Order: sequence, then C-alpha cells, then structure tokens
Amino acid sequence: MDKVIYLDNAATTKTRPEVVEAMLPYFTEYYGNPSSVYEFSTPVKKAVAQAREILAASIGAKPNEIYFTAGGSEGDNWAIKATADAYQNKGKHIITSRVEHHAVLHTCQYLEQHGFEVTYLDVDEHGVVKLEDLKAAIRPDTILITIMFANNEIGTIQPVKEIGQIAREHGILFHTDAVQAYGHVPVNVDEYCIDMLSTSGHKINGPKGIGFLYIRTGVKIRSFVHGGAQERKRRAGTENVPGIVGYGEAAKLAMATMEERAAKESSLRDYLMERIMKEVPYTRINGDCKMRLPNNANFAFQFIEGESLLIMLDGKGICGSSGSACTSGSLDPSHVLLAIGLPHEIAHGSLRLTLSEENTREEMDYVVENIKAIVQRLRDMSPLYEDFVKNQAKQ
Repeated sequence: MDKVIYLDNAATTKTRPEVVEAMLPYFTEYYGNPSSVYEFSTPVKKAVAQAREILAASIGAKPNEIYFTAGGSEGDNWAIKATADAYQNKGKHIITSRVEHHAVLHTCQYLEQHGFEVTYLDVDEHGVVKLEDLKAAIRPDTILITIMFANNEIGTIQPVKEIGQIAREHGILFHTDAVQAYGHVPVNVDEYCIDMLSTSGHKINGPKGIGFLYIRTGVKIRSFVHGGAQERKRRAGTENVPGIVGYGEAAKLAMATMEERAAKESSLRDYLMERIMKEVPYTRINGDCKMRLPNNANFAFQFIEGESLLIMLDGKGICGSSGSACTSGSLDPSHVLLAIGLPHEIAHGSLRLTLSEENTREEMDYVVENIKAIVQRLRDMSPLYEDFVKNQAKQ
C-alpha cells in the first residue's frame, strides 16, 4: 500500500475542504477586527456570532455561554484556575481523576502548590471513575469536580451524567474536558448537569488553535487572559476569526454526520480489534469495550516496546501513537495505563489507533498484517519473550 494510513485522529484530524473554504474569505476579504465600530467589520461580527450560535446549539447551550479559546488546554486551565480563584472563600478542595489529560493534571498540581487540596480518584481496570469513590471524596470545602468526558488514550467514556448529578446535588461546580468526545458522541450540558466544558476544533476536522469553553450562566469565574474587552470581558485578545468560522463549519458538519460516522468507525474499530485479539497472542485491549469512543482502539502487546512498534509501523506508512500526543516525547509509560493497573513492562508496549470515516477495511487488513509481523519480529529480539517461551515449553 503506497499511501499513508493515518490512524492518529485523537492527536489531530485533517481539516475538511468545506472548512478551509469557509475560512478563506476571512483572511483576505473580510479581514476587519470584529471589535471595530465601522461598517467594514459588520460581516465579520456576524460570522463570529453565527459560529457561536452553531457551537452553542451543538451542546444545548446559549450563545452567550460560549467563550472562544485557543484550544482544549486553555479551556481546561481557565475552568480550573478561575474556579479556584473565584470560589476559594468557599473552599480549596478539588476532585479529579488519575486518568485526566495533563492539561487538567498539571493545572491541579499547580494549584496544590498554591494552597489547594486535590483528590485524585482511582479508576477501575477499564478506566472508569467509581461513583461511590466520588461521593466519598466530597467534602464541605469541595468547590470543583473536573472529570473528562472520554479518555484521550483508551477511549473510555465516563458516566458523565451521573457525575454531573452528584455535583449538582452537592452544590459543586462540574467541569468536563470534552476535547475527545465533542463531535463524536452526543453532548448536552443541561442533560448532564455540566457547568463548564472544554473543546478543541482540530479534533473534529476543524482548524488548530481554536476551541471554546462553555460556562453556564451564573458560574462566577473571571478572566483568564487579561487585556481588552473581547468575549464579554472574559477573554482578552483579538478574536481568531478564520478559526472561529472554521470551527463553526466543522461543528455543523460533525453534528450532521455524527450518527453515520460513528457507526462506520465503530464497525471498523471492532473489526480491527477482533482481528488483533484473535491473531496476535499475549495482547490485551485497554479501555472499556462498550463504553468507548467509536474510533478508538488501544492495545497492549506484551514483550515489546511501543516506541519501536511505532517506528516500524511508520516505515510501512502507518501513523499511530503510544498514548497522548502531548506526551509523545516522554520515555515514561502512560499514566493512564498505569492507573488502570498495567505493570510498567506491559504499559510500555501500548499502541493507540484512532480511526476516521475515511479509513477502509482494506486498510485495517493491511494494518493487522503489519502489526502481526512487526510484533513477532520485536518479540524474537526480546530476552523476556525468549525466557517466557522456554518456561511455557517446560510446563
């Protein structure tokens, strides 16, 4: 197969042609600053307002509850740090989980250095937060629960509705990092009792460098970026108009195709996982097999190093990852895989493949055949595998 087979859509996606087309006029034709008062900026203001309406409707929110950001990491930082600042007189306790994205974990660690206490909830072997543990962790001074909607590495979808209800019953704000879930599975902020929600455009075939933070009316958090009066005085900086327009178009397309796209991706994913599990011994699937994102497949192969597998797959034109793109330079095993109970030596042999609707069954067959061959080649070079085979022969 001559072309590249791209299976790292959790890291980023290809910008759709319709999105690029929608963005182009706002670079060269309608390039006015939307904060300006003259007529030339009127169509720019309208385009920003229209995108805000599309994005709000996609999660069941009001347009004035959508605040544009530079992406998911900014949204996570804003929600958590601004809540800590605004509600610290009520309490300094925050609850999160051990499998969050580092944009959440590192922000919580930052707050711990500034007098806040953080409870990191354990998860089960599939990466799911235990609701009883969440209830037990709540204290009178708990001001925020921040639990992701779906995990970026293993694809597990959390019981978000139940978490939101627990938070609401105790008068605690609930923030969810929905970067991986938004546009892939239905999200409704009222139904799930969500107070703040972070997203990122480049995960749904939109442009990079744009996202939004949903902030429910009545949540009294302040600005994160200070300066001008943009975003109703809550997020300073000239609006990224082409990015905002592109995100609106990407969201419109994602919502219109979600059901059909999810069905195709989950069918291909299941086919891929079934073949891998049947044909590659000493392999496990990471994450919940049912409550997971439709395009996510995550494997752990014993007796190999995931980085070596990735490099050799790349040589065959296959793009995957061993975990979050944000930690790809790290030699440490995935904190998510360790949190679900995998020992270091198995966690190091992980492979995340995240599909798109453009992938085909023919590509999955090609991927499986190459994984089989590469894993066996790597195991043949492994002293651990050699010892394992010898021990098996003696039994």
